[in-house]
Amino acid sequence: MSPSLSSTNSTSSALNDVRRQEAYFADGALARQLLDALPGVLLVLNGQRRIVHANRALLDLCGLSDVAACIGRRIGDLLECEHAVQASDGCGCAGPCESCGAILAALSGLAGVGASRECRLTRLRGERLEALDLRAEATPLRYRREDFVIMALTDISHEKRRQVLESIFFHDVLNLMGSVRGFTELLQTYDMDRRPEIYRLLHEAADQVIDEIEGQRLLLAAERGGLQLKPEPFDGRELLAHLAELYRAHPVCGGRRIELAVAGEPVPLVSDRALVRRILGNMLKNALEACAEGETVTLGCGGEAPWAEFFVHNPGGILPRIQRQIFKRNFSTKGGDRGLGTYGMRLLSGYLHGEVRFTSAHETGTRFALRLPLGWPDVRREDRGDNGIG
Repeated sequence: MSPSLSSTNSTSSALNDVRRQEAYFADGALARQLLDALPGVLLVLNGQRRIVHANRALLDLCGLSDVAACIGRRIGDLLECEHAVQASDGCGCAGPCESCGAILAALSGLAGVGASRECRLTRLRGERLEALDLRAEATPLRYRREDFVIMALTDISHEKRRQVLESIFFHDVLNLMGSVRGFTELLQTYDMDRRPEIYRLLHEAADQVIDEIEGQRLLLAAERGGLQLKPEPFDGRELLAHLAELYRAHPVCGGRRIELAVAGEPVPLVSDRALVRRILGNMLKNALEACAEGETVTLGCGGEAPWAEFFVHNPGGILPRIQRQIFKRNFSTKGGDRGLGTYGMRLLSGYLHGEVRFTSAHETGTRFALRLPLGWPDVRREDRGDNGIG
């Protein structure tokens, strides 16, 4: 039997199974009304993780108008997860799917063990990047000698966002404001000749507080689709030189070096300078945090019409299992109050009609790159020949 015919028969068999299994749960008008009245999403998955039953709450999550359109599909395919869209066989077939909370919960349920997992999912809705944080709770179900999973999905995106914001404001901002208060107290007793040093430190601490708050404001506006851009002409090399100077005085740079690799002609472009600076600042800060004392982070940029590319390189490599989740919202290797940096880079780059990519290996180090159009506005994703995913 040819591979194509085998694949066709396999698909046909799977659809027949789904139709037969859907009938198990179709009876009982009262039971369906009760399930539809639940505010949370409730699914029944078969042994191939395909939906054979769902309540109407699923429609709000996936943007469909009829539950029938959900039957026979897998969760990632239905929610347009970027990995499901990119994989030839859909949900569960890409590398990052190995760590997907929804898939792991479903597999556990099919093995007869209840499970609750968190799932981070990123999808493109139109031209906008959208992140979902879901809690997937799986309960095994054995019916007519077949194995199923009852899956409850809860959208916890707002909960996760609130946790991160509370942690940042109660930890980072509070610590910074403690420094500001300490410096003002020093000014009351400090040697007059040394006061300019305190003024400088006070100004830097205040700038960091403003930067933390502004960063969160930008991300919230970007996620809601309300980010206002201010494109202007500037030179990419000058921007990098300013950024290097700024971060050489930052505490995160202590014992580390920043090197500029910007030989050649200027790189003039038109974009939102503040947004570009914030994306590159996040890249640089992450690279410095990943370095050991004595190591060097390298910044560079170049332009070849119609694109400009900025890069940040550090000598360390990122483990493959971490690389698969690097752009997920709220994912971080640096503690529970982190995880908005790389996700924020990618989200904000989409507003600039650009993209963020990275490569990483133990031998060659890690290189993050921001690719932007030299001109502005209206550079469409389809003109780039890809889907804008870094």
